[in-house]
Amino acid sequence: MSTFNAFEMSPVPVPAEDARPPEPFHGIYGMPMFITVPTLDLDASVDFWTEALGFFTLFSIPGRLVHLRRWAFQDVLLVPAPQEPTPATGPAMSVSFACVLSQIDEIAKACERLRPGSVTGPRITPWNSREVEVATPEGVRVVLTAARPLDPGSEQAEGLRRVGIEVPEA
Repeated sequence: MSTFNAFEMSPVPVPAEDARPPEPFHGIYGMPMFITVPTLDLDASVDFWTEALGFFTLFSIPGRLVHLRRWAFQDVLLVPAPQEPTPATGPAMSVSFACVLSQIDEIAKACERLRPGSVTGPRITPWNSREVEVATPEGVRVVLTAARPLDPGSEQAEGLRRVGIEVPEA
């Protein structure tokens, strides 16, 4: 088993109240993970994902595929849905994307403006992040999650230690 400081390769900044998001990455790489989202309205989906969730179009094949990205390793492929989806009791899928604390409210407002009623939160989680949940036009549950600074002597840090998560000492 290999372990190393993965922050060296991650675009996610070290948690801090004033953490800044990385620049959008426009390069091509072998994607270690991505999601494919079928949609009945490719143009409307592109508008929502770019205008509200902060993605950009990396490239597209008109009418067939739109490759979206936020940060490096946050890739989404939008494709035309073959038919009207069957009604479901909840979202067809859920995906979480890292962001920084200063982006949470901005993204929530943009999503609510473009799709009223699509936003739940923000909320503070037991694992020390601030998150907002968004329902996209395609029925995808998108969670934007921002790590919060952690005081190693705090009750929150002790709770993380109790469940087996290593917390760096001060």
